[in-house]
Amino acid sequence: MKRLLMFALLLAIFVPLEAQTPPPAAGQAATPAVPQGRKKRVAILDFDYGTVHSSIAALFGSDVDVGKGITDLLVKYLVKDGTYSVIERKALDKIMAEQNFSNSDRANPTSAAKLGKLLGVDAIIVGSITQFGGETKNTNVGGVGGGFGKIGLGGFGQKKTKAIVAIDARIVDIDTAEILGVADGKAESQRQSTSLLGGGGGWSGFGGGNVDFGSSNFQETIIGEAVAKATEQLSTGLIANNGKLQARVITVEGLVAAVEGSDIVLNVGGKNGLRPGQQLAVQRVTKEIKDPATGKVIRRMSTQVGTIEVTDVDDTSSVAKSVAGTGFKVGDMVKTTTQ
Repeated sequence: MKRLLMFALLLAIFVPLEAQTPPPAAGQAATPAVPQGRKKRVAILDFDYGTVHSSIAALFGSDVDVGKGITDLLVKYLVKDGTYSVIERKALDKIMAEQNFSNSDRANPTSAAKLGKLLGVDAIIVGSITQFGGETKNTNVGGVGGGFGKIGLGGFGQKKTKAIVAIDARIVDIDTAEILGVADGKAESQRQSTSLLGGGGGWSGFGGGNVDFGSSNFQETIIGEAVAKATEQLSTGLIANNGKLQARVITVEGLVAAVEGSDIVLNVGGKNGLRPGQQLAVQRVTKEIKDPATGKVIRRMSTQVGTIEVTDVDDTSSVAKSVAGTGFKVGDMVKTTTQ
């Protein structure tokens, strides 16, 4: 018995501490796992709505860019979810203006891929609105229910109105223009005795050719409710495709082209993947090793000069400031590797 008691005492002393740690209590969250890598970066182009253009004009009384409205709402859903890092609209609009990007290119994967490279994203999302309207059912014809079929354009006050919205999206690889994933969303909303734009208690229309699809007043309308449901469904599909994207690793190498006071001008820019805020190591070649048989340079020996940070970028050049080091010279090599 004494031997058994002694064994139990030794076992209690030498059991590893983690084995004695109790599991989290009910309702208590476990320690979060360390995040693996960064979020995938995406940009979303305004959705194309060419196939529903006529019904849009009839519904709102003029041409309204519902593609922009859908995109803005989709951005809100994706940002709220947090799976992706979404490029803000100002940055996207700036690049589009510089590249003379037209509305006809909205759903073009090749054009989208080009923009994606300039934005430094991992993928770009393009989409189309394939259905945006409704059907009405008049229950007063002949005292019995009539058939669905007429387009509900708002303002007619039929007894029963159904709004239908259908959208689809494609995730485009910016290097190959290959479609990495697809998603879609379709929703209906139906109510009695109102039009497609009815039901929004405080909704007062739109201005400047745009509708704020994220406003609560618009989403209280029949068409607004269908838009919200379809877009949320689409966002769920895009989030599910996250694993099909690869976080790109970009290596930029260039040279110091000029030193003007505190400004260090480089011969690489946006087309090479540089963005304001990125830091580059600056090295100076001290010796070149040549192949004695061919005379070709096979290795360059270099020393670290310092570190610089990019402050301004255009397509083919950039300007940087010193973070560490001095005496930068024309011809110094610069390099950065970023995700």
